[in-house]
Order: sequence, then structure tokens, then C-alpha cells
Amino acid sequence: MLAAAGLGSRRACEELITTGRVEVDRQVVTTLGSRVDPHAQEIRVDGEKLPNPKRVVYMLNKPVGVVTTNADPAGRPRVVDLVPGDQRLFAIGRLDRMSEGLILITNDGGLANLLAHPRYGVEKKYLVQVAGVPSDELLERLRRGIRLAEAEVHAKRVSIRSQHKQSAVLEMVLDEGKNREIRRMLATLGHKVHQLKRVAVGGLSLGNLLPSQWRQLTWSEIESLRKDAIAAVGPDAEREPPRPRSPGPARGRRPGGPPRRPGMRGRPDGKPPRGRPDGRPAGRPDGRPAGRPAGPGGRPAGPGGRPAGPGKPGGGLAGPRKRKRAGKASQWRSRPAGGEG
Repeated sequence: MLAAAGLGSRRACEELITTGRVEVDRQVVTTLGSRVDPHAQEIRVDGEKLPNPKRVVYMLNKPVGVVTTNADPAGRPRVVDLVPGDQRLFAIGRLDRMSEGLILITNDGGLANLLAHPRYGVEKKYLVQVAGVPSDELLERLRRGIRLAEAEVHAKRVSIRSQHKQSAVLEMVLDEGKNREIRRMLATLGHKVHQLKRVAVGGLSLGNLLPSQWRQLTWSEIESLRKDAIAAVGPDAEREPPRPRSPGPARGRRPGGPPRRPGMRGRPDGKPPRGRPDGRPAGRPDGRPAGRPAGPGGRPAGPGGRPAGPGKPGGGLAGPRKRKRAGKASQWRSRPAGGEG
């Protein structure tokens, strides 16, 4: 309702609510999705009484070359520029710039949600002229479903309305809409779309409206559209579905891995840390203790019982290895079997 009154987008209006700037009957409301009756309740924003806007719905025959977005940086003609109104209006659903036909323009956010959201399954009928004549097998594939990049989509009904030597006109009925869905489905099957026109939404048909012409819907037509959407999901249809929360990793569980056992700080599969088998001291990977007794003469012993050289750390741990000089091959001397020679 706040968005319909022209106070901004739905996201901006949600921020008005959560920051405590909205009052209903002099009571601050901060809960999103609260239902109000504008005819029986007083609504204020920042202390100013909200005017009660008249809800309007226009049916427009959108011509080719007009965009459905409200904000177009390129400055192209918009559908909201073709209908009258001194309040914030927006299109229900969308038609791409090269498509034409029936589109609804309104300030009623609740009706827009009912008609555009895929959960309500409101049917839209299209006439599509394509290159070539699709076979019965391809029409059946459209009914079964076509895999696109983001999801699998299908036509609820499809048939050939008329055909010529090198083209055909299809009648397609969809109950959900994705970006350029029909064009992408048919392109996947090898049939380029030459012309696309929406002729009906629910029980509302375009009739004899010419391109760029519009008319305002009657109350009975609006209620018929609303009832068609509500019948699909029940009496709670106008209540917005809860927003999905992003699932975080469970406590004690790495993302994509099994849970750890309590007190286990090693591997997530519950096995001991690599290189530290049970029953061996935690030092070297082979189980030998980190420290070694000093060799003959009190010098600390290096690996294999050899005395550590100058500058090497004691305790049997080898020091940093010296880099080889470039251009000289390393020379290895064989050591007598009795130890140092």
C-alpha cells in the first residue's frame, strides 16, 4: 500500500516500516506484511496522514519498441508513459521490447503479486510466429519441458494455429514467466521467433484494442482476475509467502562434510589426525620422539645417529638445507659402514 501511494519501491517502503516511521491508528508498526484496511484505518508516515489512492488497472496493447520497466537509463519509451495517471504506476509482469500485446498497468501491489507470481499459476496466452513448421514431436517436447540455463520450463498447452510454406503461427499457453522464455525455448528447438504477441491473461482478452490503445478495467474484471488466482492456492493467496532464508552450516559440521565427534579436533570423518596414529607420541610422523639423546662427545645427534653439524639445531631435527650452487652438480661421498671415517 505504501508503494502504491508513491512513497517509493517496496524495498524502500519496507525500510520505512522497520525503522518505525509508519503508524496505523497512532500505533507504530514495525512488522513487515501487516495487513491494514485503508478505508477503515488511519495510516501515517513521519506523522503525515497517508492519502487514500484510488486503485486503478489499465489494459494496454503494448506496441513493439516500448519497454515495461519504470526506470530506463537509455530513455526509451515506457508502457507507463502510454496511460494516464498522476500517481505511481507499474506493469504487471513483463514483455520484452520486441514483443507486443496485452499488459496490465496498475498501482495495486496485491493484484500485481497475484497475477505475476508463479505460485498462483495464472495462465497467459500467446500467438507466436516462428520460422519453419514444428513437428508434432517438437510440440510434445515443449509440453514436456525444455532445459534452460536457470531451470526447466514447459508450455502448459501448445498447438499450431496456422501454417505456411516457411513459417507457422503457434498458440502457446504458459502459467509462469521467465526472461524471454518463449523465444529461448523455441530457439533451443531450432525455430526462430519472428513475432510474439500476448493476447490473454486469465479470463481477460485483448479484444479489439489497437497498438498503444488502452482501457481501464471495471471492478468486475479486476475481481474476476483476483478470484482466478486465489482459486489456485486457497483463501490465503493474497498473503505473501515467507522469504526463504539462506541455510547456514549446521553446528559442528563443515559445509558439505560429515559432523565431527564431540571433542575431536582432527579430521571431520572422526579419524585421528594424519601422521599421529593412536598410541604413538605426538612428535614425528613416524612415531619417534621429537628429541634424540646427544651423540658421542656431547654433540647433539642428527638424523640417523650422525652428529649435527655446526649451526644445525639439536634434538635430531635437521636445520635448513643449503641451496646448491648454480652450474655445479652435487657430489655424493659414500660413507664407511662403521660410521664416521
